[in-house]
Amino acid sequence: MSNFLILLLSLVFIVISSHFFCNALEHLGERLGVSEGVTGSVFAAVGTALPETIIPIIAILSAHSGASNHEIGIGAILGAPLMLSTLSVCVMALSVLWKRGINGAITPEKTGLKRDLQFFFFGYGLAFAAIFLQNLSWHVYINALIAVALGVSYFIYLLLTIKVSAALVQDGHDTQASNKLAMQYLGFGVNKLSIIIQLILASMMLIYFAGMFIDGVNNLSTLYKISPFIISLIIIPIATELPEKINSVLWLRKGKDTLAVGNITGAMVFQGTLLPIIGILFTDWRLVNTLHLSGIILTLLATGWFYLLINKIKVWHFLINGLLYIVNIMLCLHFFYR
Repeated sequence: MSNFLILLLSLVFIVISSHFFCNALEHLGERLGVSEGVTGSVFAAVGTALPETIIPIIAILSAHSGASNHEIGIGAILGAPLMLSTLSVCVMALSVLWKRGINGAITPEKTGLKRDLQFFFFGYGLAFAAIFLQNLSWHVYINALIAVALGVSYFIYLLLTIKVSAALVQDGHDTQASNKLAMQYLGFGVNKLSIIIQLILASMMLIYFAGMFIDGVNNLSTLYKISPFIISLIIIPIATELPEKINSVLWLRKGKDTLAVGNITGAMVFQGTLLPIIGILFTDWRLVNTLHLSGIILTLLATGWFYLLINKIKVWHFLINGLLYIVNIMLCLHFFYR
């Protein structure tokens, strides 16, 4: 009972923390005069991706302690983009289903969305290709080149996203805060210092309560004897990614579609380019079993579907992504019980 209570309380405080985080980011983007694309795809995406980034790093760097750590690390790296491209966008769409209807439009800024998905395809696809090169005698050098290519690609992505910011601001896609800064209610003025203080406090709260949520999930998984492999592909991504993507739900419900979608696709770029570098350099980067391959294929299918919808996204379109996640769950259960 206590584990379920911990999960409930941690989720409540994650929602509160996400609200403060979004509020501070909106004011920061507005004060810096940057586009919603920069605020959502860079600031929010990287900021909320930090807690779940730590898990595969810790698991992989301590892989000498057992094969399960290797599975958890690889599974967490592969599982995060899967969860983002399927369950996260589905939950986001469900949050406005009643308000917008099944055929309601979701209208993020298109050029930024297209850039996000293209860079994700490149990074994730390159990391996927690296899996099949590990039997080559000179794979160590190939891994190093791929790792460099992934790192450089994310750097180029940041430059391009920031470069087009000014033009997007002129076209009306500037970041605008919809509410007063939370720190104002404590007597602070609206300035960079108060915004940064709120960002730091909200980030600390997110990390702390996300950690509490993860502990609760891990305790339940131990109690019900769920394998590390299933934990890495299902439980860890849900525990680390989904609660923090409440930011996207909040923004979409406020009509800030570019911020909402950019928060997800920006995180996909971050985790599809930078996270695989850890796996490629510090593990043998091989498919442990067929379930890893099916997860990669489902991720590419969900992202491909997303890409096809760029010009006209409706609420029901993202529900299809949710169905792909259900397929993933069914495959996991099949392999687990088999």
